[in-house]
Amino acid sequence: MLEEKLKEAIVGELQRQAADRPQSLKVQGAADAKGSEELTVNGKIDLGALVMVIAGSVAGGP
Repeated sequence: MLEEKLKEAIVGELQRQAADRPQSLKVQGAADAKGSEELTVNGKIDLGALVMVIAGSVAGGP
Protein backbone atom coordinates (compact mmCIF):
# COMPACT_ATOMS: atom_id res chain seq x y z
CA MET A 1 0.00 0.00 0.00
CA LEU A 2 2.70 2.52 0.97
CA GLU A 3 4.74 1.52 -2.06
CA GLU A 4 1.79 2.23 -4.37
CA LYS A 5 1.15 5.62 -2.74
CA LEU A 6 4.81 6.55 -3.16
CA LYS A 7 4.82 5.44 -6.79
CA GLU A 8 1.69 7.45 -7.54
CA ALA A 9 3.09 10.52 -5.78
CA ILE A 10 6.41 10.37 -7.63
CA VAL A 11 4.89 9.75 -11.05
CA GLY A 12 2.26 12.42 -10.49
CA GLU A 13 4.83 15.02 -9.49
CA LEU A 14 7.10 14.19 -12.42
CA GLN A 15 4.15 14.47 -14.80
CA ARG A 16 3.19 17.82 -13.26
CA GLN A 17 6.73 19.13 -13.68
CA ALA A 18 6.87 17.87 -17.26
CA ALA A 19 3.55 19.58 -18.04
CA ASP A 20 4.85 22.85 -16.58
CA ARG A 21 8.16 22.66 -18.45
CA PRO A 22 7.77 20.38 -21.49
CA GLN A 23 10.92 21.79 -23.07
CA SER A 24 13.01 20.81 -20.02
CA LEU A 25 11.51 17.51 -18.87
CA LYS A 26 9.99 14.49 -20.58
CA VAL A 27 8.43 11.52 -18.80
CA GLN A 28 7.71 8.29 -20.68
CA GLY A 29 5.96 5.20 -19.42
CA ALA A 30 3.94 7.04 -16.76
CA ALA A 31 0.69 5.49 -17.98
CA ASP A 32 2.19 2.03 -17.43
CA ALA A 33 3.90 2.88 -14.13
CA LYS A 34 1.31 1.04 -12.01
CA GLY A 35 1.99 -2.26 -13.74
CA SER A 36 5.67 -1.68 -14.35
CA GLU A 37 8.75 -0.94 -12.32
CA GLU A 38 10.26 1.29 -15.01
CA LEU A 39 9.88 4.93 -15.95
CA THR A 40 11.98 6.94 -18.39
CA VAL A 41 12.67 10.52 -17.36
CA ASN A 42 14.78 12.91 -19.44
CA GLY A 43 15.58 16.41 -18.26
CA LYS A 44 15.83 18.56 -15.18
CA ILE A 45 13.78 17.67 -12.10
CA ASP A 46 12.90 20.09 -9.30
CA LEU A 47 14.19 17.84 -6.55
CA GLY A 48 12.82 20.02 -3.75
CA ALA A 49 9.28 19.75 -5.10
CA LEU A 50 9.67 16.00 -5.59
CA VAL A 51 10.91 15.54 -2.02
CA MET A 52 7.98 17.56 -0.64
CA VAL A 53 5.50 15.36 -2.51
CA ILE A 54 7.16 12.19 -1.26
CA ALA A 55 7.26 13.49 2.32
CA GLY A 56 3.59 14.45 2.09
CA SER A 57 2.69 11.04 0.77
CA VAL A 58 4.53 9.29 3.61
CA ALA A 59 2.96 11.63 6.16
CA GLY A 60 -0.51 10.90 4.80
CA GLY A 61 -1.04 14.13 2.89
CA PRO A 62 -3.03 14.52 -0.32
